[in-house]
Amino acid sequence: MAQAEMPGEKTGAPSLTALFLCFAKVACTSFGGGLSGWMLQEIVRRKRWVGEEEFLNGLAIAQALPGVNVVNLPIWLGYKLRGGWGAVVSATAMVVPPMLIIIAIAASYESVQRYPQTGLALAGAAASAIGMALAMALRSARRCIMRLASALVMTGVFVAIGLLHIPLLATVSVAAPLSIALAWWRLRADV
Repeated sequence: MAQAEMPGEKTGAPSLTALFLCFAKVACTSFGGGLSGWMLQEIVRRKRWVGEEEFLNGLAIAQALPGVNVVNLPIWLGYKLRGGWGAVVSATAMVVPPMLIIIAIAASYESVQRYPQTGLALAGAAASAIGMALAMALRSARRCIMRLASALVMTGVFVAIGLLHIPLLATVSVAAPLSIALAWWRLRADV
């Protein structure tokens, strides 16, 4: 008799088809900055393929790497779950289905742009994306606040970019090495 799965317990590795369908669903049903929040909902909470801590670590890696974060994260998750083919399938699912939808929308946009409802629909989609991005940011911030050094770096980056308008590249050039050094020091202290 199979044991009941505990809430939050990770399940086994998904098939390549399951990976494709999951990431295609996320890519086609989310807007803008809400993608990582929707991925968290699907992959951590609903499917339980990885834990929340593991997902947030992957998100941090995806944001630190060059390229588009919302493609980097599926590549990392796909690789973690199914190796090289998992990474290829996950990236393909994030790019190809929405690309086809965007081409169809662009082809029909000319005929609907004159209606006021079009602007309202786009404003609603933008509000939804902002809300999901904010939810993901708050979840990540909650994790950072648990350690004083991480909270100070997070606050410093917010102040530098958001309030002082220091260029992103200059801020990252200081904050990234500082964060890496603090993480290395914390790991050495735990050993």
